[in-house]
Amino acid sequence: MASKNKFAAMSRRAAITAAALSAMVAMAGCSPKAGGAAEGDMALGAAEGAKVTVVEYASVTCGHCAVWNQEVWPEFKAKYVDTNKVRFIFREFPTPPQDIAAAGFMLARCAGNDKYFDVVHAIMASQQEWAAGVPPRQSLNRIAQGAGMSAAEIETCLNDKDALAALEKRIRAGIEKGVSGTPAFYVNDQKIVDSSLSSLSAAVDAELAK
Repeated sequence: MASKNKFAAMSRRAAITAAALSAMVAMAGCSPKAGGAAEGDMALGAAEGAKVTVVEYASVTCGHCAVWNQEVWPEFKAKYVDTNKVRFIFREFPTPPQDIAAAGFMLARCAGNDKYFDVVHAIMASQQEWAAGVPPRQSLNRIAQGAGMSAAEIETCLNDKDALAALEKRIRAGIEKGVSGTPAFYVNDQKIVDSSLSSLSAAVDAELAK
């Protein structure tokens, strides 16, 4: 019952957030570029100030994000991130159901910086479980516990009002920069419409060659 209650509380807060963000998206117009450092960035690869920065806005509940993460990310990571050719920045942009996405991102951060990407990727992969009928909340609990979090830590994490406020701030920053859907990719501030490996590689290689 405690687990159900904490997620219910999270859902109520996330519902309010989702309504506010939907209104902001509707009013979004011309906006600043989406690259550059931002508060709360989670990054891999080259250090800040690298010649090439790739920014991805994504959601753990986004099906297209999960497919990209499974089919493109491993090769992209091996080619550019693991070799420190680019600085890869991941930015959270929850999509429906927003309560699950928000909870997932909060748990990933609570798991620690060294486990953040593992948790995010695990949640994306668990979308296959949801399609088979497994409740998303059950998957989130399993993944958080697998990352070393206790039931008490999970509950504390999901009820952290400051963490939720920080997430809302990051989402608003994304909206203000013109992001309206996921996944969205930027290579040195230039939006890349085609997220295939070949398209991203062409954009990255062109910047590296400058």
